[in-house]
Amino acid sequence: MSVLKRINKPADLRKLSIDELQMLAREIRHKIVHTCADTGGHVAPSLGVVELTLALYRVFDAASDKIIWDVGHQTYAQKLITGRRDRFHTLRTFKGISGFPKRKESKYDVFDTGHSSTSLSAATGFVLARDARGENHNIISVIGDGSLGAGIAFEALNHLGHLKKDVIVVLNDNERSIGESVGALSQYLTRVITTTTYNRFRDDLWKFLGRFPPYFRDRSRNLAKRIQEGFKGLYAPAVIFEELGFRYIGPLNGHRLDELIDTFARIKDMRGPRFVHVVTKKGKGFRTAEEHPETFHGIGPFCVESGAVKKKGQSWTGVFGEEIVRLAKKNKKIIGITAGMCLGTGLKKFREELPRQFYDVGITEQHAVTMAAALALEGFIPVCAIYSTFLQRAYDQIIHDVCLQNAPVIFAVDRAGLVGQDGPTHHGPFDLSYFRCAPNMIISAPKDKNEFIALLSTAVAHRKGPFMIRYPRGSCTDFGKKAPSRIPIGTWEILHSGKKIAVLAVGSMVAEAEKALPVLRKSRVDPVLVNARFIKPLDEKMLRRLAQKVTTFVTVEENTVLGGFGSAVMEFCSKNDLPVKVSCIGLPDEFVEHGSRDKLLALAGLTAENVARRLLNIR
Repeated sequence: MSVLKRINKPADLRKLSIDELQMLAREIRHKIVHTCADTGGHVAPSLGVVELTLALYRVFDAASDKIIWDVGHQTYAQKLITGRRDRFHTLRTFKGISGFPKRKESKYDVFDTGHSSTSLSAATGFVLARDARGENHNIISVIGDGSLGAGIAFEALNHLGHLKKDVIVVLNDNERSIGESVGALSQYLTRVITTTTYNRFRDDLWKFLGRFPPYFRDRSRNLAKRIQEGFKGLYAPAVIFEELGFRYIGPLNGHRLDELIDTFARIKDMRGPRFVHVVTKKGKGFRTAEEHPETFHGIGPFCVESGAVKKKGQSWTGVFGEEIVRLAKKNKKIIGITAGMCLGTGLKKFREELPRQFYDVGITEQHAVTMAAALALEGFIPVCAIYSTFLQRAYDQIIHDVCLQNAPVIFAVDRAGLVGQDGPTHHGPFDLSYFRCAPNMIISAPKDKNEFIALLSTAVAHRKGPFMIRYPRGSCTDFGKKAPSRIPIGTWEILHSGKKIAVLAVGSMVAEAEKALPVLRKSRVDPVLVNARFIKPLDEKMLRRLAQKVTTFVTVEENTVLGGFGSAVMEFCSKNDLPVKVSCIGLPDEFVEHGSRDKLLALAGLTAENVARRLLNIR
């Protein structure tokens, strides 16, 4: 019988020997690889933490302790050992299990995590709540995969160290970003500093030195601390965590189950803030993912044997990546900026061919935007390529540092609208709303490949203020007939002349609205179809002309209906007393679950069939 089939809850791990746990680790990796080959997913991060997951859930009591996973795409192994094994094949599919921790899904998912670097702040809140109630369970934050570099993580570390509360922080160092010293010496020293005898001696010595007069006490304690740090510095270049108030343990080999289990068992009963440094290999156990961890960080369906991705045409991201390289080769002032998502935002080719014009700042969207603002003010042309959902994290910087100074930063907003299988933490349904209220911002959305290229060229040439281009995930439509050229800012185009109703469609919804026309004509409904490629500024001249010919405006956008393009049209019509009704079609005022993008668009009423149905009802 397979070992995995014997695990229905974390407590079952305590019944297994080390050899059985190692067998279980192999079975889990096989399950993750073969499931994600069909569903897609975050393969490499989850493969890297299998042993770490098993050790944590064996040593700690997951039924009462709180284990918080940062950047929740590391939790596939956790899902398999917490009662979701039989549903794992539904990973990231509609009505299936989520690719991220989800409190509604399992009691073992203690905090919803999709964006990075939040686990330490969450742990602080859980610690304060626990102590306020007089409880004594453990709280463990597992952070890594680039998350520790974000500002919020250091804010939380600083606070946790100050509080001196009982908490455990586990750093999953899968890029060897801090140290590579994993060997016999470090293992021996880790065993030493986690023993009861060592820690009792350390605390007793500190108390003993405290009895002396202030001058001698302070000098003695300082000397003792420097000796300790120098001793640990031989194998652990992470003294910074000690300075922040943490007891540092590690680095540990993240794939040695016996070492992990032994160390966690030792530190479990220690007091105060503890920082455990674990070194893992991203993609461990699947050679293709080990060799290409960036590709397999988050990937669509793929072939297990070859590792080849099952692609469907050129993506919007791919179009951006090709065109921005072409533009940057002609204009050396163009600077490509991404926040830890070089491959995901299509800037890999830019990084390889124009390294002096490229900056990946890690998972620090706030820093990326303010840095871009300063570059723009110095005459450069910064292009911030960031997912819509992640750009939300830099909202203050967008307003305060970019818009307030009217800095000509270009925002290439990828994954706008519904992204599909990654679900509500990664959908981008709010960017039109949160960008539209910021003064000085130009907001655009291309309907197809050619218009995307034209808008990029327009944005580069526009040096009077910030310029945003938003585009969805998936294959890029290519029905445009005109050769790419710069577009006058704030102008729309009429794609089809009609009567009574004017459909004002934005970006990805232009294609859906166009596909709805044949259905409507069968019912003798023949609307005007407008490509509203600029959301701000609106094409006011066209709106006034159309208001003289039609009775109803129907706006269609892949953005929440609250504060988006439809709201802008309604505001304009109200302000100018235009004699037309306005009906808005967009995403609902709720968080949309995960599933295929096509399925979610249909549920939200944003397919050609649904648009046609809404128009027929308006008639």
